[in-house]
Amino acid sequence: MRYLPLILLLISLQSQAQLKNFIISVNGDTLNRIDGDNKKQGPWVIHVDALRGEPGYEEEGYFIDNRKEGAWRRYNLVGDLTALENFKWGEKDGKQQYFTKMGDLLREESWRATNPENPYDTVQVPDPEIPDKWETKVVKLEVATVPHGTWKFYDPTTGFITRQENYFFGQKEKNTAKETTAKSGESKEVEKPKAVLDWEQKNSGRKKIKVRDGRTGY
Repeated sequence: MRYLPLILLLISLQSQAQLKNFIISVNGDTLNRIDGDNKKQGPWVIHVDALRGEPGYEEEGYFIDNRKEGAWRRYNLVGDLTALENFKWGEKDGKQQYFTKMGDLLREESWRATNPENPYDTVQVPDPEIPDKWETKVVKLEVATVPHGTWKFYDPTTGFITRQENYFFGQKEKNTAKETTAKSGESKEVEKPKAVLDWEQKNSGRKKIKVRDGRTGY
């Protein structure tokens, strides 16, 4: 067992020898790693100075093959947390939160990233032949990441939501349709995704025909 520390040290030195560049933090952690292929790997801390009226900041998180991955934290140069962001394939994906320097929540964003090696995603659209049936369609995304989901804007002094926006694969939802709630029986305005509205419009004049759905006993 007395040789264990020496073995661990040798493993650490061998691992670092495979890196082209890195720094050692005050805690002894290896940061800002650049491998032999000049790609950023592992934990990083990035410092950006203020420039042309834009405030400076520092951010910390992980890189995988030169792309941001997972949770990243951003601070102003005083050390206040200003953003919690999530990344996939180097692009924003999922929930993003932004704060005032006092730590109050300003807004929440929702994003959808696309795999650059396979820039396709799926969307649910209504079947033009069968009521209340939805089909899964494949769509190609032309950009690496798009707003997708609900965005919430907050009053930092009260914490109340002041505005809410819904996005569907980069399109802000504006069209509405009447829907009756089963609980109250009242009609309310609800928004339909643009892809769904386009699908309904495209297939609105199609003739209703009987479609086989795999069931037997007709």
